[in-house]
Amino acid sequence: MKKTPTRLADGRELIYYDLRDDTVRDAADRRPLEPTVTRSEIRRDPLLGDSVAVASHRQGRTYHPPAEECPLCPSRDGRLSEIPDSSYDVVVFENRFPSLAGDSGRCEVVCFTSDHDASFAGLTEEQARLVLDAWTDRTAELSQLPAVKQVFCFENRGAEIGVTLGHPHGQIYAYPFTTPRTALMLRSVAAHKEASGGENLFDAVLARELAGERVVLETEHWAAFVPYAAHWPYEVHLYPKRRVPDLLALDEAARTEFPQVYLELLRRFDRIFEREGGEDTVSEAVSEAVSEPPTPYIAAWHQAPFGPTGVPGAEREDFALHLELFTVRRTSGKLKFLAGSESGMNVFINDVPPERAADRLREVASS
Repeated sequence: MKKTPTRLADGRELIYYDLRDDTVRDAADRRPLEPTVTRSEIRRDPLLGDSVAVASHRQGRTYHPPAEECPLCPSRDGRLSEIPDSSYDVVVFENRFPSLAGDSGRCEVVCFTSDHDASFAGLTEEQARLVLDAWTDRTAELSQLPAVKQVFCFENRGAEIGVTLGHPHGQIYAYPFTTPRTALMLRSVAAHKEASGGENLFDAVLARELAGERVVLETEHWAAFVPYAAHWPYEVHLYPKRRVPDLLALDEAARTEFPQVYLELLRRFDRIFEREGGEDTVSEAVSEAVSEPPTPYIAAWHQAPFGPTGVPGAEREDFALHLELFTVRRTSGKLKFLAGSESGMNVFINDVPPERAADRLREVASS
């Protein structure tokens, strides 16, 4: 991997990650951009104990532009974009409309490929490994910023998720606090460690799932399963078998195997709503006439916070790096909405039994 940092016209940082060591990246951003102005503010809820980012400047962010005006495509044919060069492998740059900025953290955009019509599932294993290396490098760099407590790498895909740009990309949020979801997991880890005499809860969960019926995919270094209490209709958790707190601690064997495993999971997600078998069965004639759009999903890396966890009894090394992959689609043409119980009380109601979801994700394995 070759890393080439540069600056955009308004001062934001941009980094090229290339597969070839001899690639030269010297294109300048020729847009007449004014310095970015952000108004990000973190406000703490005194009753719930969590934090909300208030970012009014995001109201003016780019919203569903036509493909020929995509800001994530490379600059070419006289059209200037966020990426000054005419091609790229992987690019990371500071978000022009960040939810977090300055003392409130940082937000970055990760472009997985210059091909506007591609998807992460369509990448080669070499390309997917480069994205993993970029995630790891950015985690290392962002963890050194004084304001940053936790780094979150994720991808939103699909208009149903709320994506405003169709180009294959993800984001990285660098939070100035330990997120509520992570703190909740750490509290459970601390309580289990005390009650069990020192057992790690993540290890116990992984061992239980590997011995059960919800395993979707297992290799030498990775395990993917539908969790016992899955919140979403189709939800898979991907764990390295050797517990590590973050992407930085993955060994080379796990890194080498990751692209194969992750690409297979994404491709299965794209096949789970094909009109064949189970509740989605229709006649062959109708099946040929109707094509299901790509599965919308969220892919979220959970990493340990940097420094003290802030949770008594839970050390950073107790946390287990893992990825959660889930879709808001519950069946063909129907979405899972977060209605009264979920949004009002944070009590999820899942219409698809996790065991059935695991069966379906095994059924659609690549031949």
